[in-house]
Amino acid sequence: MKKRFNFFLSVPLIVVFLVHCNEKKIEDASTDLVPVLEAPSYNGFESQIKLGEHLVLVGGCNDCHTPKKMGTHGPVLDSALWLSGHPAQMPGIDVDRKAMESKGLVVTWDLTEWVGPWGVSYAANLTPHETGIGTWKEEQLFKVLREGKYKGLDGSRNILPPMPWEMYQFYTDDEIKAIFAYLKSLKPVNNIVPPPLPPVSAVK
Repeated sequence: MKKRFNFFLSVPLIVVFLVHCNEKKIEDASTDLVPVLEAPSYNGFESQIKLGEHLVLVGGCNDCHTPKKMGTHGPVLDSALWLSGHPAQMPGIDVDRKAMESKGLVVTWDLTEWVGPWGVSYAANLTPHETGIGTWKEEQLFKVLREGKYKGLDGSRNILPPMPWEMYQFYTDDEIKAIFAYLKSLKPVNNIVPPPLPPVSAVK
């Protein structure tokens, strides 16, 4: 006896197979549409702050903005005053400023105070204390490094030597953001840096 093909019994199997295939296609399609989120890249550093720390160190910011103390082999960075600028209580350099300005000479003490033909300039407090950059917004650091404006404010005076902002303007946006994040992570130091002094020749 020939076996008859039972159409009605095979229909459920066909339906199950088609539904399974369609679900698989939908699943594959939805997987393709999900964006793959990559972890942030910080030039090989584990975080934005670590990248900022690296850029500050290799950029030589501590040379001027961190006070020094005498070590066994000469002056070293004072880690307790990291990037806090010229100490408010430190006596000024005792030099003949008029003679220096006329000869175009430059002298410094502790590298936080500089005397030259432009007058006297002091390294700023870069810690997140209110006497430093505690109230700053990120865009202010952009204006400091890109335009050389004091405190990154529109209409403010130009930053004085020896701050090499003309070189720092070539930091990328991401690098400036990283530097700002690092500076904001520092220990706040209460230090009001003295205002700059004009050249003796300009004082009447």
